[in-house]
Amino acid sequence: MTTHETQMTQIDETDDRVETLLGEMTLREKAGQLAGTYVGTMEETRTLDDAESMVRDHGIGFVTPFGYGASPHRDAEEVVEIANELQRIATEETRLGIPICIPIDAIHGNAYVEETTVFPHNLGVAAARDRDLVERIGAVTATEVAATGSSLTYGPTCDVARDPRWGRTFETFGESPSLCGELASAKARGIRGAPVDVAAMAKHFPAYGEPERGEDASPVDKSLSSLYRDFLPPFEKVIAEGIEGIMPSYNSINGEPSHGSRYWLSQVLRDELGFEGYVASDWNGIDMLHRDHRVTRTPRESVFRSLTAGVDVHSLGETDHVDHVVSLVESGQLNESVVDTAVRRVLELKADVGLFDDPYVDADESAATLGTDENRAVALDAARKSMTLLKNESDRLPFDQDLDDVLVTGPNADELTHQVGGWSLKENDELDGTTVREGIESVVSADTSVTYERGSKIDDPDDLDAAVSAAEDADAAVVVLGENWYLHEFGPQDVNGPTDRFPNRAQLTLPDAQQELLEAVVETGTPTALVLVSGRPLAVSWAAEHVDAIVQAYYPGADGGIAVAETLFGELNPSGKLPISVPRSEGHLPVRHNYLPHPHPIGPDEHLPSYDPLWAFGHGLSYTTFEYQDLAVAEDAVLEGEELSVSVTLENAGERAGDEVVQLFGGRDYSSVVTPVEELLDFERVSLAPGEETTVEFEIPSDAFDVVRPDGTSRFEPGTLSLRCESLEASIEAVVN
Repeated sequence: MTTHETQMTQIDETDDRVETLLGEMTLREKAGQLAGTYVGTMEETRTLDDAESMVRDHGIGFVTPFGYGASPHRDAEEVVEIANELQRIATEETRLGIPICIPIDAIHGNAYVEETTVFPHNLGVAAARDRDLVERIGAVTATEVAATGSSLTYGPTCDVARDPRWGRTFETFGESPSLCGELASAKARGIRGAPVDVAAMAKHFPAYGEPERGEDASPVDKSLSSLYRDFLPPFEKVIAEGIEGIMPSYNSINGEPSHGSRYWLSQVLRDELGFEGYVASDWNGIDMLHRDHRVTRTPRESVFRSLTAGVDVHSLGETDHVDHVVSLVESGQLNESVVDTAVRRVLELKADVGLFDDPYVDADESAATLGTDENRAVALDAARKSMTLLKNESDRLPFDQDLDDVLVTGPNADELTHQVGGWSLKENDELDGTTVREGIESVVSADTSVTYERGSKIDDPDDLDAAVSAAEDADAAVVVLGENWYLHEFGPQDVNGPTDRFPNRAQLTLPDAQQELLEAVVETGTPTALVLVSGRPLAVSWAAEHVDAIVQAYYPGADGGIAVAETLFGELNPSGKLPISVPRSEGHLPVRHNYLPHPHPIGPDEHLPSYDPLWAFGHGLSYTTFEYQDLAVAEDAVLEGEELSVSVTLENAGERAGDEVVQLFGGRDYSSVVTPVEELLDFERVSLAPGEETTVEFEIPSDAFDVVRPDGTSRFEPGTLSLRCESLEASIEAVVN
C-alpha cells in the first residue's frame, strides 16, 4: 500500500469512528464536547475537584488543569498525574468514554510547568530571522507539551504588532505581516512535524495587534484594505500549513466582536481562506459579547450568536454552556445540525491527535523528555541569534574578558522572572536558568571581579549610591534595565503592583528610577553598555545619545543571560535585526516601516519625517563589517502569477566570523490605490568567515506586489516595482497578462 493510500485509509477510519460516535451521542453529550474549563485562581476559584466533576457529570470536552500563572499545579510530576486522572475519569466514568483535550498556553515553550524549556519570547525569536530555528522551537514545544499530557497548544501567534504600547507585543513576531507569517508558519510546521501528536491553534483572528490607545482588547477599527493587507496574511500562511485550530480575538472590528462575527468566522475564515479545522473561543470571549461589547443581552444569546457565527468551543463555558446549547436546540431556536458540525470538528481533532488510541502520559518518559540538554540548547541558540546590537559607538563592545573589575547593575541584571517574561512561571524558585549577572560571571576570566549592585527596582530607587560607587571603581559597567513579567494589560497585580505604575501603555520611556541609575553610571565616565530586557521597544532617546553601546535582549528566556554575557564580552558576534521599529517617544507613534505615503500640504521641507524611528525595523549591528554589492533582478519584467529572481552579493569584509540577515524590501512606485512605501519581502540568514563572499538569492512571487483595494480584494497591477537591500536599489516592471 502506498503512503497516500495509507493516509486515505486512516482518514476513512477516523471519519467512520467520528460519525459512529456522533450518532450515539445525546444532545447533552454533544453540548458537553463544546465546553471547557480550567483549574486555578484568577477572578474565581476552580478546583481540581470542580473540573473532575464537570468531566464526570457533564462530559466537558476540554480542561486546562495548569497554566496562566495562577494554578498551583506546576510540578511536572504532579501535572502528569492530574492529566492522567482527568483522562481516566473521561474515558472510564462517562457513558461514551470520550477523552478530554488538554490545551495549554505554550507561548514560548511549555513554560507554565517546572523543569521545562523556556524559550525567548516571539519578538526576540523574530529578531533571529531563522525559519529552521523556529521550526525546531515548535518541535521542542510540542514534544514537551505532549510530555505533560496536553494535546493542543494555543499558538502560533499570528498577530501583527502595529502599536508597541500594547501589552502583548512580546508575544508577536513583530510589525511586518510577511515576517509574522513566515515565522508563524515555521512554528506551525515544527509543531505538526514533531514526533508527537499535538495540535496547534493560530491566534488571534482576524486582527488584534493595533488596538485603540494600545489598550488590550479595545477595538481594532481599521479599513477592509488594512485588515486584508496588514493583518490577514499571517493567518493565510498558517492555514496553508494545515493548522488545526483558530482562536478569535477579543476585540471588535467595524462594530462586530470577533467572537460573534459570522462575516469573519464563516464568510472570510472558512469560505474565503478555506479553513476546515475547529474554532475555540479565547478564554471568556463569548461572555464578553453581553458583558463588555453589549451586542447581546444574556449569556444564552451570546452562546447562540457565537455558535451561529462559527465558534465551535467555548473554552471557559463549563456547565452553563452545556445548558444553554441544550436549551437553544430544544426550544427550536438553534438547529441541531449546527451543534453536530461543531462536535464533529472536536471529535476529529481528538482523533487526529491520538486521544482515542491512548490519552495517557507515561510519567517516566515525561521526566526524561522535559528540559533536556538538547532542548535547552535550542533555546540558547535562539537567545544567541536574537541579540540585537543597536549602538556600538567607537567599538565600545565587546568588552575585554580580562578586565579587572566589572559592575553589573539594574533591576533586570539578576532577576530570572523578569528575564523569561509573561506566560511563564513567575517565581524565581520555580525557574531554572542563568541571569545576566551569572552569565557574565561565567564568561569573564577567573581574575575578573564582578560586582553586583541592583541600583534600582523596576519603578523604585534601590541604593543608587552603592551602584555609582561601584561604577567609579569598575573598568566597565553593564546596566540591565527594562520591563518585568506581565500579561495582557500589564498584570496581574500580584507581580506588578498598582496598574498606574510601569510598565503601562502610556509610557515607553524608562521609569525615573531606572533613568537616574543609567545617567549616574554614565556620568562616572566608566565604559558602559546598556542591556534592555523588555517585551516592547522602549523609547530610550537619552541613552541613544549618551550611552556608547546598547543591546536589545528582548525577553531572552531562561538561559538568555548566557547569550547576553557572550555578546557583551565577545564570545558571540550579535546578528539580530529589529522585528519592530523603536520610537523616539510615545508622541512619535505610530512608527512603522510599511507606512502609507501621504501629501505634505506645506511642502516636504517643512514637514516632519513620516518615518523617523530611533532605530528602524531591520536595524542590527555586528562586530564585523558586511558589504553588499550587485543587487540584481534576473528578469526584464515580471508577469502576473510568476516569480522574480533577485540576487545580491554579500561579503564579510571584517576580521571576525559572523552571521548577517539579508533583508529584501520592495514596493510599488505607482498604483491605483495608496500602498505602503515598502514591505519586507523576504530574508535569509547567512554565516560568513572573514573575507568570505556569497550570493544570496530570493524567489519572490508576483502576488507579493498585489494591490489591496478598498473592498479588501487584491489584484496585480502593471507598473514599476522598486526593490531595496540595505542601501542598494533595483527596479523591474510588472506586466499584466
